[in-house]
Amino acid sequence: MSNLFNMAENLTIAQGSKNEKYESLVPQIKALVYGESDVTANLANVVAALKQTFDFFWIGFYLVKNEELVLGPFQGPIACTRISKGRGVCGSSWAESKTLLVPNVEEFPGHIACSSLSKSEIVVPLIKNGEVLGVLDVDSDKLNDFDATDEKYLNELCEWLSSIF
Repeated sequence: MSNLFNMAENLTIAQGSKNEKYESLVPQIKALVYGESDVTANLANVVAALKQTFDFFWIGFYLVKNEELVLGPFQGPIACTRISKGRGVCGSSWAESKTLLVPNVEEFPGHIACSSLSKSEIVVPLIKNGEVLGVLDVDSDKLNDFDATDEKYLNELCEWLSSIF
């Protein structure tokens, strides 16, 4: 078990392509949260590992509570605290139970501008037993910054995270 605790202190960030970084990071994240039952602690470490590896402008989780998405662990500038179902990219991902990749947030109907610096976004739902538990929201300050690689690995990561909720 002590090796797992050392893992948290020694995140290895792969050099190379985005694909290579995800291939290296995902197993490290799984090891990092292995054996920890606290959801908040696990989500906080997932966000930190992703932010440290990719230096995303903003990354965090919104969790479904009382029919709203409520801000959870995140890293980046301050954020919207509550989002209604169907509102903005996060609320739409929740309502539709699907990943939304938005190359230009200004072109997304009903986009919520928590930060005027955000230019593109990917939102991945956490789904367990057909119910959305929350979403992983990743924002970039660059247009068209997310692609099929991000979608593939973030979907896999969120599927796995949902299984340990």
